[in-house]
Amino acid sequence: MRGGSVAVVGGSIAGCATALAVSRGGAGKVTVFERADAQLRDRGVGIALHNDRYDELQSAGYVAAEMPWAPLTRRVWSVRDGEAEHGRAVGEQPFPFRAYNWGSLWSELRRRVPEEVDYRSGALVGAVEPDSDGVTLQLADGQRERFDAVIGADGYRSVVREAMFPGLSATYAGYIGWRGTSADVADLPSDGNDAHNVVFPGGHCMIYRIPDGVGGHRLNWVLYTAPPESEDLHPDLKTPTSLPPGRLNSALTAHLRALVADNFPPYWAARVLRTPAETTFIQPIYDLEVPQYTSERMLLVGDAASVARPHIGGGSVKALQDATALEAAAVAGGSWKEIAEAYDTNRGAVGASLVALARRMGSAQVENTPEWGAMGQAEFDAWWQAQNSGSDRNSGFGGHRLK
Repeated sequence: MRGGSVAVVGGSIAGCATALAVSRGGAGKVTVFERADAQLRDRGVGIALHNDRYDELQSAGYVAAEMPWAPLTRRVWSVRDGEAEHGRAVGEQPFPFRAYNWGSLWSELRRRVPEEVDYRSGALVGAVEPDSDGVTLQLADGQRERFDAVIGADGYRSVVREAMFPGLSATYAGYIGWRGTSADVADLPSDGNDAHNVVFPGGHCMIYRIPDGVGGHRLNWVLYTAPPESEDLHPDLKTPTSLPPGRLNSALTAHLRALVADNFPPYWAARVLRTPAETTFIQPIYDLEVPQYTSERMLLVGDAASVARPHIGGGSVKALQDATALEAAAVAGGSWKEIAEAYDTNRGAVGASLVALARRMGSAQVENTPEWGAMGQAEFDAWWQAQNSGSDRNSGFGGHRLK
């Protein structure tokens, strides 16, 4: 990599971290191709980093204290209990996390990308063509550019992954995340430092406070449940996609709003139902594993390599850790082959472990939910422990232990 040319396809959180990693690793020329305009990237959704993972990433130089965040200390799981305003807590657990706004975290990482990196917004890569000692990118505008190596940081619909493993794509998990944010943060319980999980048959909704990027806060929530089996309510979700506000089906939205009204404690139902429609969207949930993270002069990071369901709270952590591991491999490796082998060995097993854990959590928390109303703290603790049984000792809720 030293002195060579490297293309990073994708310029979001994973892409910016990767550009930083390969620059530190000695690449002579780094070009980032991001399909979206900067103005289109920010939906303002929340990201949470476990405190221990934050410390590791701060030490590695990928996050910093000045990045806007909000503290989270406890997670409370609650079920509707008649007309009780906040419902009844079925379980509580420590929650040592830092909450971020996706947009402001991306902005901070984008600001840290070295000036000499050529970051191109609105640059769509249509095809990736490897050869024996390099890779050519075919751009949507007809241009062709060749690089010594190409790194896919382009998410679960990765064009780089398609070149490496044709036909391999993310698999629909059978349920969706309905997400939203609002300015409705006044009078939150525990001064806003708790994450709240409202549970119901067939899913749950996680609600917590995040920075708004301009010195205040927003309420961030995501509701996981399976949509009804009806073509009238949603398009074919099996094809990897996302549904922004303008594409939400009114029948599906009505179904989800009715679910909230019927199953949420009054306080939390009002918070979700008051969320402006223009700040809500649908995120189908997918699984993805790749046979390996590298192939010839191509390499994958973040969701391009593996997609773990969001329940582990480690998606952005994994992308940043992938970049950290790539930097270490680049610094130590004497050739691209050595770099690729070291990186794949480091991250391949981690990705598989996180995907497996996220599947177990998705099964327990959405697909095969318990009888929530019969739970107390002891039953909750046993249920939670069962989801984590068999996990890699370094992987758990919050992501993978880097050190």
